[in-house]
Amino acid sequence: MRQKGAVGWFKHDITHRGITAWILFVLLALMYFFFYYGGRTLFGAPIPDPFTPIAQGLGMPHKWTFYGLLYTIAVVAGGVLMFRRYGHNRYQVVRTSVVIFVQVTLAFAVPWILLIFEQPEFYFSYLWPLQIEYFYPSTILEMPLPFLLYSLIGSLLIVPLLGVFYGKRWYCSWVCGCGGLANTAGEPFRHLSTKSSASWLFEKWSVHLTLLLALLVTALVVASWAVGQHYPRFEETAVSLQSFYGLIVVTMLSGIIGVVVYPIGGTRVWCRFFCPMAALLGLIQKFGRFRITVKDDMCISCGLCTKYCEMGIDVRAYAQKNQDFVRASCVGCGLCAEVCPRGVLRLENRMPRDPQETLTMSSLLSRSYQ
Repeated sequence: MRQKGAVGWFKHDITHRGITAWILFVLLALMYFFFYYGGRTLFGAPIPDPFTPIAQGLGMPHKWTFYGLLYTIAVVAGGVLMFRRYGHNRYQVVRTSVVIFVQVTLAFAVPWILLIFEQPEFYFSYLWPLQIEYFYPSTILEMPLPFLLYSLIGSLLIVPLLGVFYGKRWYCSWVCGCGGLANTAGEPFRHLSTKSSASWLFEKWSVHLTLLLALLVTALVVASWAVGQHYPRFEETAVSLQSFYGLIVVTMLSGIIGVVVYPIGGTRVWCRFFCPMAALLGLIQKFGRFRITVKDDMCISCGLCTKYCEMGIDVRAYAQKNQDFVRASCVGCGLCAEVCPRGVLRLENRMPRDPQETLTMSSLLSRSYQ
C-alpha cells in the first residue's frame, strides 16, 4: 500500500519504474561506464577515470577494490533492510547473514589481504563456469596449489554434489555475490521481473546457450595452450573467442547490465537469462532433491507468490493445481513462501515419492487397521 506524502511517493515511484527509477538507471549506467572504460579513449577522446584517484587516496591497489567496497556496502545496507522487513523469518535472517558474511570476507576482504601479501587476487566465493578464467591455463599456472585445488574441487565436485542435495539455492541465494546483491540492495525491485511466457522461452535458450559458450571457450583456451604453438590460427581463434566472451558475457551482461537494470527490469536479469553457473545448477536441480511443496486446497489465488518471484516463475499456477514443483530457474530465495498469507508453500530437500509406492503403502496401512 502506498504511503502518503513525499516519502511515500518516492518509494512507490522508484520501485514502480517511475521517473526516479529511470534516473537511478542512468546513474548506475554512468557509474559502470566510468568504472569499465575510464582512462581509455573513445573516438579519439580520453574518458575520465574518477575512481582510480579515489582508490589510491584510500590506499587501495586499484579501482576495482574500491568497486568491491561499494558493492559490499550495498550488500550490507540491503541486508539491514532485509532484517527489518523479514526479521520474523528465520530462513531469511540466516540466509541474509550468510550472504553478508561471504561478501564481506571471501568476496572483498580476503582478495584485498592477498594482494597486500603479494599473493594472486583470488575470490573464493566464485567458481567456474561463473569465474571462467579460473580454468584458463594462464590463470592456473599463477595460482598457488591450495587455490588451484580449491577451484578444481569446488567447481567439479562440490558444486554438482551440493546441487543434487540442495538445488541451486545453496550457491545462487547463499554464496554468489550476484545473487547476494539482488536479494539485499535489489530487494525493493524484485517484483519488476517479467512473468511473460515469451521471457520464459527466451530464458530457456539464452541461459543454456551461455553455458555452452562457456564450455566451448574453456575447451578452446585449454586446447590452444596445449597445441596453439603448432597451429597459430587456432590460437588466434581461441584468443578472439575468449575476448568476445570477456566483453559480452563478463563485462556487458554480468558486470553492467546485471546491476544497471535493477530499477526498470528487476534484480535477476543476469542470473535468470545469462549466468552459466545458474544454467549448470538448474540442470542438476531438476534431478536433485530440492523442490517447493504445496499444501492441498489452501491457495486463495492472491498471486503474491508470482508477483514477488524474481525469476519470473508463475508459482500461483502450481499452487492452484496442488502441484509440488521444481523449476530449473528457481534460486530458492524463499520469498514466495514468505509472502504467502496462508503458508501454502514450503521449500524442501527431498525426492518425491513414487505414486505407486504411496498407493501400495496406503493400502497396506488400511489393511492393518481393518
